[in-house]
Amino acid sequence: MRPWIKRTLFGLFGASLLVGGLSACSHRHDGHGWQMSAEDQARFRGKMIDRVSAKLDLNEDQKQRLGVLADKLQAQRAALKGTTTDPRAEIQALVKGDKFDRSRAQALVAEKTAAITAQSPEVIAALGDFYDSLKPEQQAKVRDLMQRRHGFWHRG
Repeated sequence: MRPWIKRTLFGLFGASLLVGGLSACSHRHDGHGWQMSAEDQARFRGKMIDRVSAKLDLNEDQKQRLGVLADKLQAQRAALKGTTTDPRAEIQALVKGDKFDRSRAQALVAEKTAAITAQSPEVIAALGDFYDSLKPEQQAKVRDLMQRRHGFWHRG
């Protein structure tokens, strides 16, 4: 496989994983999920940065890079959400009639894929900048935390 294909696939997978992780975590915060207000998002972002900073003992530069990463992830999440106010309604509309709306389903997939693809380079760059700014012992701790059963974002 060509190197650029590997990088692209890895980038898309990584970005999707990160966005999915944040989306999955968001259901625990005030029950808003996709509809978190800007205030809730800012509070969640602050808690996440404080938590990661404490676990990794980050300096100010590293905290700033983590903040940039959080901003890029939020921008990608917003792009993935698009203008949809109720994602469930969008999915339910696919099966509303007597036939599955295949063309709308394909359009939804294309829309979401385009949103991820458009934002992925910025997310990957921010993640790379943050990770590269870590000291070797901090990088080892990130790898160790990711190896645990519940992943890096697990409480406790």
